[in-house]
Parts: sequence; structure tokens; C-alpha cells
Amino acid sequence: MDRTVSLPSQPDKTTTVTLVESCSAPGGLELVSSYHTSRVGDPMDLVALAAQVQKGDDFIKANACNKLTVIADQIRYLQEQARKVLEEAKKDADLHHAACNIVKKPGNMYYLYQRPSGQKYFSIISPKEWGPSCPHPFIGAFKLQHDMSWTPVDEVEKRDAEIAIMDKLISQQTTLPCHPGPNFKGLSE
Repeated sequence: MDRTVSLPSQPDKTTTVTLVESCSAPGGLELVSSYHTSRVGDPMDLVALAAQVQKGDDFIKANACNKLTVIADQIRYLQEQARKVLEEAKKDADLHHAACNIVKKPGNMYYLYQRPSGQKYFSIISPKEWGPSCPHPFIGAFKLQHDMSWTPVDEVEKRDAEIAIMDKLISQQTTLPCHPGPNFKGLSE
């Protein structure tokens, strides 16, 4: 049985309160007087019930909004990560397409120069080794990683440290305790 109630704090808004259906023979037993079990008591009890229903609705809405906000933040984070992956893939592809007369081997440093024609090319000779006789403008130095990605010279030390941590993790994987979350304790020390 539904009852519609206006809350004193919000007289223009009504809330529906669902009351338990009355039954003259609950559990198969006839009641002496169904009036006492089905009547609505104090009208303020109905208002209190309506306020409780409204408070529950408000809480559920706020809780859902909070969870959706977290999901929206995660989506924005994943979109940013996807953007970075695509940028890195384009940079790596551009570097792989630079002219080069030698077979590039992972783990080595390569130096990118640009000819007056605009052609970019890799060399194994650094600008320091060229000295003042460097034939073309130097663009940058890059290390070819084993996954065939390129790391700029200023990020090589950081990347090598990250790879060393991952190598240590892989080699010690049997000694890691069973844990439901990530556990890198002791790997970076």
C-alpha cells in the first residue's frame, strides 16, 4: 500500500512511502482485529518514514555520483595514457623511418642529423666525435631499446633503471609473496 506524503521541509515535493500490505490471516492464522495491525498510527510517523525514504534516495544518488566521478576520472586517465602511447608510437615509427646505412642493433646509441635537403638520418658518430667538422645539424641522440622503441638520451638513465627493476622482478618472481595487489617492495632498493 503506497501513501504520498509532503515533507514539512519541502511542501512542494511529495514522497511516496510504501507500507507493508495488510493481511487478515498472516501465516494462516486469523487475527482477532485487523484494525490494530493495518491502521496508520501517528501521522508524523508517516512523515518520518517519508523523510527516511527521501534521505535514502539522496544518499543513493550521492553514492552513485561519487562512483561515477571516480570512473570518469579513470576514463580521463586512460584517455591520457592512450594519447601518450599513440604519440610514442608515432615518434618511434618516425625514428625507424629515418635514413640509416647500418643495421641498427638494440642497446646501442644512435645520433640523428638533418641534411640541408630536410632528410633525417642516423649515424653512430656523436657530435662530440665529429667535433667542429660536424657535417649537418644535430637533432638528438636516441638509444634503441630491445622492444624496438627509442629513448631520448636524457631519459636513458631513467629508462635503464626501470628496466633493471623489471628484470629483477622477473628473476625473483618465485620469491614474491602471494598478494592480491602489486608488490614492488624491495625491488627498487
